[in-house]
Amino acid sequence: MPALVLIGAQWGDEGKGKATDQLGGRVDYVVKFNGGNNAGHTVVIGGETYALHLLPSGILSPGCTPVIANGVVIDLGVLFTEIDGLEARGIDTSKLVVSANAHVIPSYNQVLDKVTERFLGSRRIGTTGRGIGPTYADKMNRVGVRVQDLFDEKILRAKVEGALELKAQVLLKVYNRKAPAVDAVVEELLSYVDRLRPMVADTGLLLANALDEGRTVLLEGGQATLLDVDHGTYPFVTSSNATSGGACTGSGIPPNRIDKVIAVVKAYTTRVGEGPFPTELLDESGEKLRADGGEYGTTTGRPRRCGWYDAVIARYATRVNGVTDFVLTKLDVLTGWEQIPVCVAYEVDGVRYDEMPMTQTAFHHATPVYEYFDGWTEDITTARTFEDLPKNAQLYIRALEEMSGAPFSSVGVGPDREQTLELRPLL
Repeated sequence: MPALVLIGAQWGDEGKGKATDQLGGRVDYVVKFNGGNNAGHTVVIGGETYALHLLPSGILSPGCTPVIANGVVIDLGVLFTEIDGLEARGIDTSKLVVSANAHVIPSYNQVLDKVTERFLGSRRIGTTGRGIGPTYADKMNRVGVRVQDLFDEKILRAKVEGALELKAQVLLKVYNRKAPAVDAVVEELLSYVDRLRPMVADTGLLLANALDEGRTVLLEGGQATLLDVDHGTYPFVTSSNATSGGACTGSGIPPNRIDKVIAVVKAYTTRVGEGPFPTELLDESGEKLRADGGEYGTTTGRPRRCGWYDAVIARYATRVNGVTDFVLTKLDVLTGWEQIPVCVAYEVDGVRYDEMPMTQTAFHHATPVYEYFDGWTEDITTARTFEDLPKNAQLYIRALEEMSGAPFSSVGVGPDREQTLELRPLL
């Protein structure tokens, strides 16, 4: 049975949560392999809206085992608040499994994240201030705190002391902020141990055994391709690998066990935070897309920057991730437009680019080359097959599919679980 990877093809917020939920009833494990509570998924089931930040979307599918794998960084306070919120709404979270190798976010990294971003001023990255970046930096610097460290107080204290030895000086002497005391940090982290311990496992082994037993594993990425720390629009990126390669390192599942890579792409484009965005609309059209699409961050509430579909970055996502299937979302938001522009290439200093420019400078100066498609006015939210869609909507989908480099297997025509057209089986 397969291991499937599901990632975002743009700058995030494409609707990965809904796509995961769509598959959730047919998979045995849903695995979050990167990121932390700096991004969220919104899932609508029977008119009920669930905003997930740290938990895998599979938590909403009965019979599915949700896994927070080693590539994730975990704010334990957020984790248990989110669990309590779902439990209060009648959702069973007892199957959740957490990797012993996942890193936790100590309070000092949240402080450092916020003051650093303020200090950068106009050069800010646009982080969420939740300590994600500093925790990944600690991981690479080999001074991070892992879940398993909480079960050995001596090791935990030594790691916190080691990390704070430098960070306390930086906070005080650079940012004029006092760092949390070692005892306070250790005490807070230890307060979660009793509740955390039953959830923790060797998730790499768990998932390998599941695949050997014929189970289906879905690896769910946070953020998206253009926010990947290596392959995104650096430095305006996240601090982890949100592409399909990150699914392997972030879960312990090797590449030769991945059967399919599903990329979620919105029928237009959005991004949050700073950084270049060639198709961004800074006029009433952008405001209309934001209003009609409800484009505000699930985790932060920040208004998203909005623009037209960018086929150049879709092709890039296909190449970088090895995309086998696209899931197109929010097609219904485009209802009512007389014409719908699609970016098919860029122009930089008079030179046409059909693929992503090599340098940040070129991408920053890229202007979109548009093709225009006739829109539609019919309500498509009740469509349940491709043939139910207006002719112009069908033509739009097929044009995007041809430009993007991989088949469109699913199309979303509304936020609810049932408002999805399956053009070909994803599983």
